Amino acid sequence: MDDLYLRLADESDLTALVRLRDDAARWMLARGITGQWHPGELDEDHFHDVMARGGEVWLGEAGGRVAGAWELWWEDGEAWGPQPPVAGYVHRLMVDRHSAPPGTGRLLLRAAERRVAASGRVFVRLDCLAGNARLNAYYAADGYRVVGHKASKPQPGGAPKSFTLFEKPLRADRAGHDTASATRP
Repeated sequence: MDDLYLRLADESDLTALVRLRDDAARWMLARGITGQWHPGELDEDHFHDVMARGGEVWLGEAGGRVAGAWELWWEDGEAWGPQPPVAGYVHRLMVDRHSAPPGTGRLLLRAAERRVAASGRVFVRLDCLAGNARLNAYYAADGYRVVGHKASKPQPGGAPKSFTLFEKPLRADRAGHDTASATRP
């Protein structure tokens, strides 16, 4: 997908981000994934607050439409506790299942990994609902390894949930560009 354009979201994108998140939640529910996300859990204030706290919200656009998005945080004490500044934390990786071509999620994840590597950090970390076997397998197949579990992590707009903690090391390729490591756990 050569026409995927990546950019930082801004205040004018808040409505589109909420729509994307709610559509992703409806897609999950229609497939029996009931514990992950629910429509209406997050509003524009959520995405605004992420940006205001120094996090980044990225959009991927294709054909003039939002194809997906993700949040990138530079710390995540609620899931990971106090950590040295060696990682970027990916949250809410979302794809528009109605318009984005297959493989968009992995392209967005690669972009997040490149952004973390460009910052000089050496790990990408994320957490995934412990009970979502399909999503846990997706990240494991992409080279993320399980490094822990977090019980009762607070959730915006909902009750605490238990998560699997994943990490992927980043490395510099021979050309000097930072890329995700191709090693598997």
